[in-house]
Amino acid sequence: MPFGLYEGVLAEAISIFKFQGIRRLARPLGRLLLDLDIPQTDAVIPVPLTSKGLRRRGFNQSLLIARVIAQNTQVPLFMDTLFKVRETPPQIGLSARERKSNLKNTFTVAGDIKDKRILLIDDVMTTGATITECSKVLLKAGAKEILVITLARAGMI
Repeated sequence: MPFGLYEGVLAEAISIFKFQGIRRLARPLGRLLLDLDIPQTDAVIPVPLTSKGLRRRGFNQSLLIARVIAQNTQVPLFMDTLFKVRETPPQIGLSARERKSNLKNTFTVAGDIKDKRILLIDDVMTTGATITECSKVLLKAGAKEILVITLARAGMI
């Protein structure tokens, strides 16, 4: 469930947050998601970056947003549960089929999530390939249900 479309002021704010490293935008952007009807869950999990991606950017934008959601809903934040273990080329410019293939065998789960309802947080969803792959591995690891919230829904670029 996206908060809005990836356009206008929302797209600009996400881009500044993500690519210019303006971390203080995490709180207001995360608060936007609190306006959504967030269902009751057992854990909040952000879509991860690889360790190389994290070093390159300096922060995980989905984690910062997830932290705002977890703090305001009193739901535990599981930040060391879902991992991106394989570096992948950027999704931008890839077709839906290429995006799906690009992410195959990219994520893994550590820790016990058996029978938990998970709220998966990402910043932008385009084709849904990332959240689909994350959801698959979380379900395979025993999660009961995956609910997804993103800041914005983008069309194919």
